[in-house]
Amino acid sequence: MTTIALAATDGMLHFELATVCEVFVRDPSGQADPWYDVVVCGSGPVRVGRFWVEPDDGLERLARADTVIVPAVEDVDADVPPDLLDAVRTAHRAGARMVSLCTGAFVLAAAGVFDGLRATTHWAHTDVLAARYPRVEVDPDVLYVDNGDVLASAGKAAAIDLCLHLIRRDHGSTVANAVARRLVVPPHRAGGQAQFVTTPVPARDDHPLVNLFPWAMERLDRPLTVEDLARQANMSSRHLARHFRSVTGTTPLQWLSTQRIRRAQELLENTDNSIDAIAEAAGMGTATTLRRHFHRTVGVPPDAYRRTFRSS
Repeated sequence: MTTIALAATDGMLHFELATVCEVFVRDPSGQADPWYDVVVCGSGPVRVGRFWVEPDDGLERLARADTVIVPAVEDVDADVPPDLLDAVRTAHRAGARMVSLCTGAFVLAAAGVFDGLRATTHWAHTDVLAARYPRVEVDPDVLYVDNGDVLASAGKAAAIDLCLHLIRRDHGSTVANAVARRLVVPPHRAGGQAQFVTTPVPARDDHPLVNLFPWAMERLDRPLTVEDLARQANMSSRHLARHFRSVTGTTPLQWLSTQRIRRAQELLENTDNSIDAIAEAAGMGTATTLRRHFHRTVGVPPDAYRRTFRSS
């Protein structure tokens, strides 16, 4: 099994720690083999928020894990425990994939893991992180960042987004979507989406965009424009853009692009359709266009994605 070592020390918060345990507990799709083995690591019983946690193993276990996740710390001004810093550095040198959730970024930054790389944390602490660690490129406006083997999420709900992103990277979109359904959360929010959104989802049934999203999802194979969306929502393009930003944290075209990439991922995983046919079904027009956008967004060409993540 792929081992996820979850670092636990006094002063960490329970939400992100519990999130990791819940997201990676099992594969509801039944398609991912092997799945993950989550090991909580600490020097002894630790106080996590209002709870006491009994670790499964010591911090030295981090060095033998495939992925190390550091959850949020309550006090970003407190010194990072030396044994945690040593364990994190050792795991990083050993080649583990390193992940911070929320203010856990301060631990990875203190260990030098983020040096020369992008990072993020809860929006309330991004300025402090940037000032304290000038060698880290802090992005305050995203949900999470992925540097390949070093990743970071913003606060709370963004931790779930990053965990689902890890599953999507490891096992594909179908499995990640199944986990999201079990958790009753959105299956995918792009990492570059704005961290602070005025209204994360339409709050009322009479919200002007509440019917627009399913309407657009049913027509992803068509060449939709902002004007088409605005006409369907019965508002101006400028008014639509304001509503879209407040609800999704992104623009209508960026949202459409994300949904089309997701549709392409699902078709690559679950059908034998040609790249040309998938490009048409996902609204990308041509295989060339699909390959360009897919590679830029996912990091690999569609053909390579299909070989890696094709469902059995």
